[in-house]
Amino acid sequence: MEYSPPPLFKQGASARAKVVFFTLIALILLVADSRLRSLTAIRQVVGTALYPLQVVAMLPRDAAYTVGEYFTSVSGLQRENRLLKQLQVANAQTLQQSQQLAAENDQLRKLLGATERVTSKAVMSEILYDARDAFTRKIVLDRGTRHGVAPGQPVIDDNGVVGQVTRVFPFTSEVTLLTDKDQAIPVQVVRSGLRSIAYGLGHSGSLDLRFMPTNADIKSGDVLVTSGIDGVYPAGLAVAKVTHVENKSTDAFARITCQPIAGIDRNRHLLVLLTESNLPPRPAPEETVKDKRKGKRAEAAKEAGKDAAKDPAKDSAK
Repeated sequence: MEYSPPPLFKQGASARAKVVFFTLIALILLVADSRLRSLTAIRQVVGTALYPLQVVAMLPRDAAYTVGEYFTSVSGLQRENRLLKQLQVANAQTLQQSQQLAAENDQLRKLLGATERVTSKAVMSEILYDARDAFTRKIVLDRGTRHGVAPGQPVIDDNGVVGQVTRVFPFTSEVTLLTDKDQAIPVQVVRSGLRSIAYGLGHSGSLDLRFMPTNADIKSGDVLVTSGIDGVYPAGLAVAKVTHVENKSTDAFARITCQPIAGIDRNRHLLVLLTESNLPPRPAPEETVKDKRKGKRAEAAKEAGKDAAKDPAKDSAK
């Protein structure tokens, strides 16, 4: 049974005829374009006319791609930034350690040079920690009696005197720094040869020359070295530099402040000079000598009395 449209409506060509017609037109256009190249201009005109529509149609896709790339880039940059920060921290630690090692290497080289300049034997030591007493200026070294360290031996760095060994243990030793309030060292002015004693003030960076007359030949900038008269410190070791001299006619003594030349609180490695005191023993005090003389005289008088008592007895026996 065939179905046909109602006769009230006009009908054109059939659908089959339309398909055949448009197919033939398409084939003719294909053959003409491929053989004769006659549709190139038409294609360019149509493409140009349709390009704005194409751009508008592709806007959503481009926007989606742009947003995705933005978030991907932000995530990648954050990850890269995090890795770079970690590398920076690691490199900073390595750089600081290398700088510290370079500084220690330089100091050790200078200490080796100081060892060559000092005639006495020396042992290299490392600072372990500061003393627990906050009111003293003392440090503890990693060398003791097992290494030849003894009380009274001087401790120096590559620039000058740092302090003196005050207590010794088998594997460690305690050093009292020059700036300790109970420490004193005989010194001599290089320029004038004037001798004095430098005392610590209890804090780093200052020494005090006491009991110097106001007319003493000393001025700011003078260098002080060990005099060697105490038998502990070898002569000629750098100690301090005079920084301030105050002379007042109303005072009996001048006020002289000095700055230690050695790195009192900066160095990590120090040299302990294994010196031995070769000075003769100190003479006895005068009162002790007088007492001894009196005792000898009394003993001589007693012996003389005994001899005198024995002589009459011998005479009577005869």
